[in-house]
Amino acid sequence: MVYVDAKAKEMEKLIDGEKTMIIRGAAGRKLPHGRVFAGDTLYFINNNAKGVVKAKAAVKNVINSEKMIKEESTQLVEQNQERLQLSAKQFKRWAGKRYLVLIEVAKVTELDPFPIDKSSYGNMDDWLPVEDIETVRK
Repeated sequence: MVYVDAKAKEMEKLIDGEKTMIIRGAAGRKLPHGRVFAGDTLYFINNNAKGVVKAKAAVKNVINSEKMIKEESTQLVEQNQERLQLSAKQFKRWAGKRYLVLIEVAKVTELDPFPIDKSSYGNMDDWLPVEDIETVRK
């Protein structure tokens, strides 16, 4: 399950096909670095505290970066901006991170929205690995 930026309308951009890639980054290797593969299914949920899954997509391709300097990281984000469709605020958040994960998605499908049970997870990060989506469906 992937939390997407509600203010930047990431969900809508994914569903409309404007956005075909999502990004995560950090100073160290943290989720989802090395844990997402082509063929995986991602479920999308807005980060607006409503806890409702609204879309899913197939992972088409994944780029897990090696450790980069700020300039390399910024260049990688710039090279993929057409697919990422990041707002200025998002660009500032991700560009420059030492480690980046760029995930290209395909077959984005809008779902009948369904709530998830957030109580079964302690620290809700923006990336939640789930073996079976039915285990978190309310």
